[in-house]
Amino acid sequence: MEPRLNFYAEAPELMNAQMELKKAVDDCGLEKELLHLVNLRTSQINGCSYCVDMHSREAREHGESEQRVFLVSAWKESPLFSPRERAALAWTEQVTHISDGGVPDALYNDALAHFSKSELTKLTVALGLMNTFNRLCIAFHAIHSVQPSKA
Repeated sequence: MEPRLNFYAEAPELMNAQMELKKAVDDCGLEKELLHLVNLRTSQINGCSYCVDMHSREAREHGESEQRVFLVSAWKESPLFSPRERAALAWTEQVTHISDGGVPDALYNDALAHFSKSELTKLTVALGLMNTFNRLCIAFHAIHSVQPSKA
């Protein structure tokens, strides 16, 4: 697959604004580890290989265990995630699949048991941003740095 275009070069004013939002999300007070998990899960759901590669590497570089990175896609069946992380991952899946019936009250109430309203707003902005990055990378064929091995 060949890249279609460099979206940073084609719309620098919008991409600079998006990168400012990313910096604000990174500095919003939510745990960095949590943001890595939800960014990875969002990218898995959307099938963005560029972002899955980037966020799995970033999570590992920031101390996340290889086992937890591998199990993000199967978090519901894994005991390795805290109740707060599980609530964030459930929220991530529903917000990413927002067209599948919105966000049920039960999920919202469960999220509020683990996040303040401010934190839940910040988490939702982070998810919206990650979904935007996924759509840009998928639509324009962003290529990640890992080369396939030759077996």
